[in-house]
Amino acid sequence: MPVVDVVNLEGKKVGTVDLADAVFSAKVNPHLLHETVRWYLASQRAGTHKTKGRGEVSGAGRKLWRQKGTGRARVGSIRSSIWRKGGTVHGPQPRDYSYRLPHKMLVGALCSALSSKLAEQKLTVVDGWSLETHKTKAFRQSLDKLSGEAGTALLVENSGNRNLELASRNLDGVKLVRSSGLQPYDLLRHDRLIVSKDAAVKLGSALSPVKVVPQDLVETIAPAAPAEGKPGPKKAAKTKPAAKKSAARKAAPKTEKKKGKK
Repeated sequence: MPVVDVVNLEGKKVGTVDLADAVFSAKVNPHLLHETVRWYLASQRAGTHKTKGRGEVSGAGRKLWRQKGTGRARVGSIRSSIWRKGGTVHGPQPRDYSYRLPHKMLVGALCSALSSKLAEQKLTVVDGWSLETHKTKAFRQSLDKLSGEAGTALLVENSGNRNLELASRNLDGVKLVRSSGLQPYDLLRHDRLIVSKDAAVKLGSALSPVKVVPQDLVETIAPAAPAEGKPGPKKAAKTKPAAKKSAARKAAPKTEKKKGKK
């Protein structure tokens, strides 16, 4: 299990944190990273491209000249695709480029990207994003102490932090995302990954294939033993099925019905 130093906004070490081995020390799979980047970029496409076909361009529908006898090529409409300002054949039409990616592939790509950042020593864990002000200048100074000479940085936080959002949104090459919306494309696109301690623990528990329950949350409830001298709970008595009435019916005398005379 990898152990990473936890620093404050001044860049000083304040403790350590144990990261999930299955998430931050996984084997890097380049194929999964490639597929998830293609899937993410395809889902970002607007798909609003459009060209006019033969039935959509302006122009009359009449035949320009007669079929034979003029010596010219036969033509049926001025909106033909071989004419200038005619319709486009098989041109792009509005469509949706997004497609479904299996959840296991996305989780595997996230683990690969996070493990790659940790192996390259480009992962920084901060104690928390407790900013006193929303000013960009003060945050830029703190960010330089954390990221060093890295050109771009990806910030990860669990919950909403208004000061952090306002201070980071105007910085070029800096992007803030929540841990629930983290994408492999963002991890690969930015040089440095700066994540809060709570977000790192949450990512480890959410992406790990084996869910580990903390020991302080496990409650073992044993069945209470019966007190001395008191009998235990009585079992419900089984009810016997009703006796069959076939024997009684056989013993009863049969009475013949008298037929009335018409």
